Amino acid sequence: MSSRLRRSLVLTTLLALLLGISGAAALIGLAANPPNTKVAGIDVDATTIPELQELMDSRRMNSVQLTNFYLRRIRQLNPTLNAVITVSPTALADARAADRARRNGDDRPLLGIPIIVKDNINTTGMPTTAGSWALAGSTPDDAFIAAQLKAAGAIIIGKANLSEWANFRSGPSSSGWSGIGGQGNMPYVLDRNPCGSSSGSGVVAAADLAVAAVGTETDGSIVCPSGANGVVGIKPTLGLWSRAGVVPISADQDTAGPMARNVTDAAVLLGAATGIDPDDLATADQAGNASTDYTQFLDDESLDGARIGVWRDGTMVDRDLTGPVIEPILDDAVAALEAEGATVVEGMDIDLSATAGEFAALLCEFKTDIATYLETYVDGTNPVTGQAYPQTLAELIAFNQAHPELEGPWNDLVFELAEATNGRDQDCADIRAGVTPPVQAEIDQLMAENDLDAIIALTNGPAWPTNDNPDEGDLDGHFEYFVGSSSAAAVSGYADITVPAGYIEGLPIGVTFVGGRWSEPELIGLAFDFEQATEVRVPPQFIPTIGDDLFPGVPNPPDEALALRQQATQGQRDLVVRFR
Repeated sequence: MSSRLRRSLVLTTLLALLLGISGAAALIGLAANPPNTKVAGIDVDATTIPELQELMDSRRMNSVQLTNFYLRRIRQLNPTLNAVITVSPTALADARAADRARRNGDDRPLLGIPIIVKDNINTTGMPTTAGSWALAGSTPDDAFIAAQLKAAGAIIIGKANLSEWANFRSGPSSSGWSGIGGQGNMPYVLDRNPCGSSSGSGVVAAADLAVAAVGTETDGSIVCPSGANGVVGIKPTLGLWSRAGVVPISADQDTAGPMARNVTDAAVLLGAATGIDPDDLATADQAGNASTDYTQFLDDESLDGARIGVWRDGTMVDRDLTGPVIEPILDDAVAALEAEGATVVEGMDIDLSATAGEFAALLCEFKTDIATYLETYVDGTNPVTGQAYPQTLAELIAFNQAHPELEGPWNDLVFELAEATNGRDQDCADIRAGVTPPVQAEIDQLMAENDLDAIIALTNGPAWPTNDNPDEGDLDGHFEYFVGSSSAAAVSGYADITVPAGYIEGLPIGVTFVGGRWSEPELIGLAFDFEQATEVRVPPQFIPTIGDDLFPGVPNPPDEALALRQQATQGQRDLVVRFR
């Protein structure tokens, strides 16, 4: 590729970042008058995938109209939201093909439905970059889950921005930032952070840039952006969705999963992408445990007679600081569960002490797993640099060091820590053995002894102001404000689902239902009943700002008393998963 064309690619991205600044100003006026979400007179924000299928079957709308709507929304909103990295050049052709298939009697569950997948999932015809210029232009064929979604009729109209390398590169970092995609912004309050690393997927679903989205999670990267952006997210049991063809952190915890505005759509996507993949041995275990149609479990009486444990301690780094503001939302959720006939059991706190070794395990696993991905799926020449693509973690580090103009301002601390390990050796396996089995045993025992159908907890705190200071990053480094419950399901490999539960100064808060292995049917039923009973979600209004409070309702640091709190909670803060 010529130097002129390489410069053009770089300038295109810089222009996109500049447009993001001007786009934010443009959307200030739209806060009072948000863009409508109607297609052929139908409000698609409030319409489920099965309802869209009925509308298209009855010729009240078609896939071309629906796809055009989302492509226009992307053009209109993405300069500010930075939620989409790539738009498919065949989107409209695919929509026309779907409409022809429907006229010929095709009734696949996702036929003609536009979705967007995270840009660490291989997708034929579009680059898969993990947000990094190191993989610019890399176009491997469909990952298994992308092929499954297409086989179910879905149209993948684009790739979502993300925290670069699933937020497993730098320390600190800004969630939602990638070298190629820029800084993502959440649609409820534009200067707030969308959480990561599936930040773009969460924004896509919330802001109606597609019917639904796909994210990936190692620990928190589906549920946190789902909660922060007011949508539903399902982190499946490890092995329900294939990991082959997905840029990894660790095969021991990674999984992709659906993110959507409602439980129904998440359930449709969940079933469509299941399947046993010979390239991912973990999927063999789903035989007899998986369904291709999880909509059969959408029962609005699922909570009647259910026993739900409530997990509070350990979900807030400093409960005394943040609890008085955020726990009332959990209290309201508990009241809604009881009103639907559930028995609520307090004090079901999950002991996560074993997760102290999680980060060490992920570091050595990542060194091996990222090299395997690069060697398997990435070859040829990077069109931006004119050089061969990196094939090892050490070469990724070298790329970033050679191209600070593309990959700044963030450092490579996590990369370097991983590179310093020996990869997947016996020591690495021993670390993992001390992490996952104890958490699985803790959840299994807690649920069995208390006869629980699920455990509920707060998913997230209010979205923090985005901070691009490379010395501070997320939450200005003040993780005593952090709220989250993802590690239980993430480390165990079990399923969880988050559902909108409330708002703090307009910032969405979710609650998570945690279950055991292969518990997706039960969790979907419980979450659907809760969603239908509470009807919490409202569409985003694109408010420019609500001020700079890290946690609305709690004084900002610095403060002498707060500094003492910070010291007192240092050990807990060190355990906060920093790669969301």
